[in-house]
Amino acid sequence: MDRLVVTTSREHSLLSTHKVLRNTYFLLSLTLGFSALTATASTLLQLPAPGLILMMVGFYGLMFLTYRLANSPAGIIAAFAFTGFLGYALGPLLSMLLASGAGEVIMVALGGTALVFFACSAYVLTTRKDMSFLSGMMMAGFVVLLVAVIANLFLHIPALSLAISVLFILFSSGAILWETSNIIHGGETNYIRATVGLYVSLYNIFVSLLSILGFMRSN
Repeated sequence: MDRLVVTTSREHSLLSTHKVLRNTYFLLSLTLGFSALTATASTLLQLPAPGLILMMVGFYGLMFLTYRLANSPAGIIAAFAFTGFLGYALGPLLSMLLASGAGEVIMVALGGTALVFFACSAYVLTTRKDMSFLSGMMMAGFVVLLVAVIANLFLHIPALSLAISVLFILFSSGAILWETSNIIHGGETNYIRATVGLYVSLYNIFVSLLSILGFMRSN
């Protein structure tokens, strides 16, 4: 009898985990599509860049709102607002690249981002390895990135900017591994929070690849 209860509980846990994973990937695909639409509109309309202050307020404000509403249907609307805003913020960068004839850079960055995401996700889903050990390194990496970004706001060193982009790709790849593992092992049970976490990682990888490829093209 006890064995039956344990088995039933385990099956219920697996079903719940699969549901969170399925809903996460479904919402992620929708928000990525919506973000692509807002980025396209921002590019075609040549909307101005949001600026550092508006970018920070929009990013952290909408992220906080999404996490705050994650347990209600309103969280989905907040997630679309968050990803739509980040899509709009991409517009000026994409416009600049297209104006300089670097359209291929955008396509390569898209392909590279997709490759990193599928490789990291497939590894965790196939091996089902627990990536919780990455949490300490992720925290250390976040501190290093924060210090480097703040320093570069004053120094404006091209080599440092390039190094920051590389670090963002490594950090975001680790975040995808950690987030996916957290979902399949039952650590994350809210698909809205999981979606936002994965989206931010993909966004950072894409922008970082644009920066690296743009730098290589200009040299």
